[in-house]
Amino acid sequence: MIHPMKSVIAHYQTYRLKHFKNSKYGKKLSRLKDIHIGERCFIVANGPSLCAEDLDILHDKNEITFGMNRIYKMFNNTRWRPTYYCCEDINIFNESQNDINNIPAKIKFFPINHKYYGNINIKGAYYFNPNYFRENDFPYSFSNDISKQIDCHGTVTFTCMEIAAYMGFSEIYLLGVDHNYHVTINDNGETMVDDNAKDYFVDDYDNDIKDIVVHNIGNNTVAYKKAKKYCDENGIKIFNATRGGKLEVFPRVNFDELF
Repeated sequence: MIHPMKSVIAHYQTYRLKHFKNSKYGKKLSRLKDIHIGERCFIVANGPSLCAEDLDILHDKNEITFGMNRIYKMFNNTRWRPTYYCCEDINIFNESQNDINNIPAKIKFFPINHKYYGNINIKGAYYFNPNYFRENDFPYSFSNDISKQIDCHGTVTFTCMEIAAYMGFSEIYLLGVDHNYHVTINDNGETMVDDNAKDYFVDDYDNDIKDIVVHNIGNNTVAYKKAKKYCDENGIKIFNATRGGKLEVFPRVNFDELF
């Protein structure tokens, strides 16, 4: 039998999600609208091409950056720290909550359901309403109002793009988005194994969860195409500054020539 108090809490949480924009969490997110209008930012992923030297350049040039997931495993090798941080993987939360709490980012973004149902509570967090249901998508499945919802596609890089666009950045540069893993699901739904592929910038990145996570490259590619379509039509440019990798959705630029 469900405890009456738990039932009340569950109803309250459901109501809060349906009216998220008017909640304290939605109002907090709404204050980020266009705070970086006309500026550029770098979304730093965790692919094997990511190197500390490039991050030191971002630090020295005072670039605005987004970090994600277990980027803290790079901190011993670089002076750089992300301006903003985002994580939506409950498996990472369960194992790394203390490490995430210690990341000195200006703002950290997390799905509200991890707080409600996963007992995840990060000091100073900005919680967003994650949408996993395609029938509830915004145009192109790319949220133009993160205070209402963020459309999630299984890649936190896509989530960072939505946040960056909402903040008003006119140029978004991707770094360390190799778009390739040892085990993946391709466009046809087939599981593929590439013994020559390395998943992350450090070997012990995901030892605790690698047996339960398979990256759906097919879905990720679709998500990136949706991001490009939305941003192209709204005056936002996304460039791929990754050194190598297999992501060809966005035009490539030479990282060294950006400074």
